[in-house]
Amino acid sequence: MSFQEPTSAGKRRGRPWGWLIVLGISAVAAYWYFVARDATPPATTAPAAMGRGFGAGGFGGMAVPVRLATAQERTLQHSLRAIGTVTAFNTVVVRSRVGGELLQLHFEEGQAVQAGDLLAQIDPREYQVALDQARGQQQQNEAQLHSARTDLERYRLLLRQNSIARQQLEQQEALVKQLEGARVSDQAAVDSAGLQLSYTRITAPISGRLGLRKVDQGNIITASDAEGIVTITQTQPISVEFTLPQADAADVLEQLRAGRKLQAVLYDQNDTQELARGELMSVDNLIDVSTGTLRLKARFDNEDERLFPNQFVNVRLLVSSQSALAVPAAAVQVGSIGSFVYVVDKDDTVRIQRITSGRVDGSWIAVSDGLNAGDRVVVEGTDRLREGNKVDVVTVDGQEAAARPRGRAVSGGAQGGSGAAPAGH
Repeated sequence: MSFQEPTSAGKRRGRPWGWLIVLGISAVAAYWYFVARDATPPATTAPAAMGRGFGAGGFGGMAVPVRLATAQERTLQHSLRAIGTVTAFNTVVVRSRVGGELLQLHFEEGQAVQAGDLLAQIDPREYQVALDQARGQQQQNEAQLHSARTDLERYRLLLRQNSIARQQLEQQEALVKQLEGARVSDQAAVDSAGLQLSYTRITAPISGRLGLRKVDQGNIITASDAEGIVTITQTQPISVEFTLPQADAADVLEQLRAGRKLQAVLYDQNDTQELARGELMSVDNLIDVSTGTLRLKARFDNEDERLFPNQFVNVRLLVSSQSALAVPAAAVQVGSIGSFVYVVDKDDTVRIQRITSGRVDGSWIAVSDGLNAGDRVVVEGTDRLREGNKVDVVTVDGQEAAARPRGRAVSGGAQGGSGAAPAGH
């Protein structure tokens, strides 16, 4: 009995402490809900945050570090983009014009050759015999012609002396003409046999780079072999074929009709590294009705041979250029109010400025309305900015800004007073 009494009394004495703990937890929860939650607002898009009282500083009243760029007049290029295929300027399948045994190959696979270089040799003996026969026949007929002409002169003398009949003279004249015709035929036979003999030496018809050989030494080849001996591709210069939508064709044709040469720039498959610069060479004479595109071809010197036939590349065709006020593309944001930028005023306060954007040239965007030359816009750090924030400028146009203590609270708090941090040294 005496043991139960102290336990009951202890419980009565502990109840006030339990109530105090519960009340304390409730007070902390209420403070968080009504006060602390509003002190750290959730992230919203910049247009939604316009006009809300976040104070002069960033989150927690701290100046937000940012990088700036200056709106400036620039010459922007009007370029059209496409995916192109590198094609050899010329492609030749080297075939034999005569049949025979392939005695020797005079090239290495992948070798660069010049027009006229010896590539292969076919057994010439058969063709040399044919040439010798043609020459022999020619010499025989030449001798007969010489004899017939001598007789003709003698017959003419005898006719003047009335020693022969005119008919005999006329027959001799016909014989001479016949042999003169045979002489022309003999010369043609000699030329033909010589030509056939020359075909046993297979030379490069163009300058370029050889592919893999299609036949080995010792094989019998003919003029009808479809694959030939080897393929030569001309890669210096080289061409790139690409297509543009018919909506863009008018701009290109207008420039060409005006006599302007359009520059084409090639980039790698990631569209990051420039490969070569050339110029537009030709435009197809019709639009493909199945795709609604126009085919074009550009020419590149390819002196370093970075371009290879059948390689896929990104093409930028520079059509025209114009001067315009521009800002880096990283500065332009898009929200419910449309396109806008964060402008930093002289007191390092941020304001949201709507703009009308225009042509894009690489990493720059033309601005036709909303900015003036010299305005400073935020290009890095925009995700932490709100209307009226104070900022800590790190760089302007890539140059280090004047040093200042970073991370200090901005005076003025939510009232938006002039709380710029003092300059440090």
